[in-house]
Amino acid sequence: MRFTQSEPGRIYRKISYGPLLDVFMLDMRSYRGPNGENLEETYGPAAYFLGPTQVAWLKRALLNSQATWKVIAADMPIGLIIVYDPDRNWGLEAIAQGNGPPRGRELEIADILSFIKRAGVRNTVWITGDRHYTAAHYYDPNRAVFQDFEPFWEFMSGPIHAGSGSQGELDNTFGPQLVYVKAASAPNRPPSEGLQFFGHVALDGSTQVMTVTLRDRDDHALWSVNLEPKLG
Repeated sequence: MRFTQSEPGRIYRKISYGPLLDVFMLDMRSYRGPNGENLEETYGPAAYFLGPTQVAWLKRALLNSQATWKVIAADMPIGLIIVYDPDRNWGLEAIAQGNGPPRGRELEIADILSFIKRAGVRNTVWITGDRHYTAAHYYDPNRAVFQDFEPFWEFMSGPIHAGSGSQGELDNTFGPQLVYVKAASAPNRPPSEGLQFFGHVALDGSTQVMTVTLRDRDDHALWSVNLEPKLG
């Protein structure tokens, strides 16, 4: 990470890979508000997940990007509900807050997605991990409660060598569709069962097509999709 004089140790940043790709690394842990029910209907400190400064940076960076593809690397998936477990404090860290309009930490995501649409930022793809299985989610405003955004993909894999997780539930706030999933039948399965995953992204220099492949730890291709860029 490059040193940032105004904030030493800052994680969020843009990584450029030439004219085809910019990667925007987010930090969803350093600036979030306290864990709680996250049911706020108006944006304020209790609903922070990225925080206002990082949100403003992401908007500027996306707007200024000249790359064909803008990959947003997030700590956590957008629409996946994490069931609350009072003994392990699960459920308080998620973005998704269940079906319905945006609430709590979903308010930042709604704001970002609306900005991307209004500003005409094209070819955004979200990648994430955290949930200990692999999946491809397609977010469709026609199936969403909140509809002020353009459709986009989110790909999830990882960690590469940790206890495997079971499939989670998606909420309808941003209209995610489950296109592919491979997960353990129960949470916290050992790595010896082989259910660890990673993702691979390839860009064709001539066509600018992005190919995303979900793979297991033995490098077997499980599922793949070719994404055509919107140009002009």
